[in-house]
Amino acid sequence: MNVRDQALHEADGLSLYGERLASRILLGTAGYPSPAILADAVRASSADIVTVSLRRETAGGRVGERFIELIRGLGVKVLPNTAGCRTARDAITTAMMARELFATDWVKLEVIANDDTLQPDVFGLVEAAETLVREGFKVFPYTTEDLSVAERLQRVGCEVIMPWGSPIGTGRGLVNVAALRTLRAYFPNATLVIDAGIGAPSHASFAMELGYDAVLLNTAVAKAADPARMAAAFAAAVKAGRAAHLAGLMPERDMAVPSTPVVGTPFFDLE
Repeated sequence: MNVRDQALHEADGLSLYGERLASRILLGTAGYPSPAILADAVRASSADIVTVSLRRETAGGRVGERFIELIRGLGVKVLPNTAGCRTARDAITTAMMARELFATDWVKLEVIANDDTLQPDVFGLVEAAETLVREGFKVFPYTTEDLSVAERLQRVGCEVIMPWGSPIGTGRGLVNVAALRTLRAYFPNATLVIDAGIGAPSHASFAMELGYDAVLLNTAVAKAADPARMAAAFAAAVKAGRAAHLAGLMPERDMAVPSTPVVGTPFFDLE
C-alpha cells in the first residue's frame, strides 16, 4: 500500500463512539465448530470487534473462561450482547453484568419480541437503551428498519443504530431495501450498521454500496464449510462495497443509454 492509499485508508476508518477502527466488519462468535476455527475466522475477517453473548459464555463455567481468554488473545475489542433477553429489565441486568465481566461500557442491546422471527421488541429496546445510556453505556441497539424507532433511539443517546437486514440466521440479505435506503438518507451523519440476515458476501457488499457504515456477521461465517475462507470473502466484499459507495455508483435507468455516442456516426447509403 503506497502513502496515498494508506492515507485514504486511515481517513476512511470507522468511528464508533469516538474509537477509530480499521475494519467495517463486526463478527459474532457463536456456532463455530471449534475455538481454533473461530480464531482463524476472526483473523481472516480482519474484524476489530467481536460480539459475545454473556448468557452463553457465563453458563459454560470453565469453558466460558477459556473462551474469554481466547477472545482476549486475539487482540480484538469485545462487544457483549444481551442475546436471549425478552424484557427491558432483563436486558439492563445482563448489560450490567457484562460491564463487570468484560470491563467495557459497550453493549449490543437485544430485546426480543418473537421467538420465531427473533424480531426486536422496539418498545422494550427504547426503554432499555434510555436507562443504559443514563448509566454510562455506549449502546449498540439491534432494531428493525423502522424510521420512528431509529429516531427514538437517537433521541435517548444511541450514536450507533443497528437495523436488521432480515431475521437472525435466515441469510436472506436485505429484504426491505427501500426502508433501509430511507433510513440511510434520513440519518446521513449517524453510524448505521446492518445486523442480522447477511448470508453471502454479496449481501454485505450491497449494504456497503447503500452507504451503511459496517455489517455484523455470524451464521454465514460460522456455518460455512470453510469459515476462515468465508470470513476473508466477506472482508473483501465489504471493502469493495465501501469503495464503490465512495466512488459513486451510476444511477439506474429505465431505458438503455448507449455507451458510445451516436452523434457524428457515419451513415452510408449503398443505393
